[in-house]
Amino acid sequence: MNTPLLLPKRAGRRPVLTSLGAAMAAALVLSACAVGPDYQRPQYQDTPLHNVALLQQRQAQAPMPALDHWWDGFGDPVLSEIIGRVLAQNLDLSAALARVEQARAAAQIAGARRLPEGELSGQAARAKQSLQSPLGEIGRTFPGYQRTQNLLELDAGASWELDLAGALKRGAQAADAELQAAEAQQAGVRVSVAAEAADAYFRIRGAQARIALAEHQVKASSSLGDIVRLRLKDGLASVAEIAQADARLAQSRATLPPLRIELERQTNRLDVLMGAAPGTYARQLAQGADASRVPAISVSQSSVELMRRRPDVIAAERRLAASNERIGQAMAAWYPDLSLSALVGFQSLGAAGFLTANSLQAQGGLGLRWRLFDFGRIDAEIARAKGANAEALAQYRKSMLGAAEDVENAIMALVQLEQQSRDLAEQVDAQQRARSNAEEAYKGGVLSLSEVLTEDRLLLSAQDEMAQVHADNARAAVSVFRALGGGW
Repeated sequence: MNTPLLLPKRAGRRPVLTSLGAAMAAALVLSACAVGPDYQRPQYQDTPLHNVALLQQRQAQAPMPALDHWWDGFGDPVLSEIIGRVLAQNLDLSAALARVEQARAAAQIAGARRLPEGELSGQAARAKQSLQSPLGEIGRTFPGYQRTQNLLELDAGASWELDLAGALKRGAQAADAELQAAEAQQAGVRVSVAAEAADAYFRIRGAQARIALAEHQVKASSSLGDIVRLRLKDGLASVAEIAQADARLAQSRATLPPLRIELERQTNRLDVLMGAAPGTYARQLAQGADASRVPAISVSQSSVELMRRRPDVIAAERRLAASNERIGQAMAAWYPDLSLSALVGFQSLGAAGFLTANSLQAQGGLGLRWRLFDFGRIDAEIARAKGANAEALAQYRKSMLGAAEDVENAIMALVQLEQQSRDLAEQVDAQQRARSNAEEAYKGGVLSLSEVLTEDRLLLSAQDEMAQVHADNARAAVSVFRALGGGW
């Protein structure tokens, strides 16, 4: 509000201050009101998550970790180090933090608009009057006329926009809600980049395991070719079998390039997530092997707890609150805008008597602005604000459904992949025995080479699928933690 500055003691000062004080008190009372609907969070019906019971049937290799540091539950120090580096260096996370700072500044600006604004200005000017100008023609005829003049001025002013209909209040509340939405989005980015880094890490470990299997198969196919050539010298094999063995060796080698491409792609992806140039940490990841264990995961069947945890749901709800306040802000345009202003200062021609009562100047004012005829623009702005609120409500409800969907899908994927991993382990064990027996039978002349190659292909396929499922199983666990909103 515009408060009067120190005025000289003279008659009439007290009534002026009393009137301004009464205006201030009335403005404070009126500005406490705000038109438009008050925000109420939509009611949410708690629907139990039906796949949660499947998690209780798992045979986990490690206990349930804390959700905010779920990556430590895998027991892999390399993974923990990588995610720590990602959270410290990721550029998407840095951009999200910058957006939070922007929203915080916008909220501060919106809040400051409700408070009085004061300013201080001054000037000192020296001018030489033209004798040919109208003032010079008149002034030159007076005795003691000075062509050169000094002008000194010092003013202090204050103004205050009275928030009668609550437009500024609604705007400040909307800005606060948008700040909270930005903070929730930043938490969501943190969850996403941690999960993306873990996903890339397990893809890398999966590709490394599959490359090792493929290289082992190349050696096995080469050894089998040597056996066929020895048998050919003894007259126990044919040239056709040599061709079959060579084809199998070439086929084994052909599986390596796609796996190396996948390894390079995921390694570069992880480097970028860590805010580094591709290839920066490739050597570090080339050493060691996958030492992770998929931990236990316990989830409440209540979907309400999930909604309170998910950053995207929190952000959607805060955007809904902000859009509700924008309705009131638009409706406030129906009412007049009032503002108080005051100015006190000194102005003098020359330094003599500058800061005296004779050079004092003061001014007070009450401003009014009221949009009476705008051909429906206010109504259109209100309709647009209501439409944005309806959109935000739909997005909020969609985010809640999407959160429940993510959890249900992630749990099912984790449980089924673990079952598939157990089945594949049995298949690989049986296939290894079949492959060994087939090779021994071929050496004894009981089976043909084509039967050995068939068993060889089946074994490699089972081993490769098992290595891939092992990586997918860990990735599915990461998806569950991500769906639960873990990582912040």
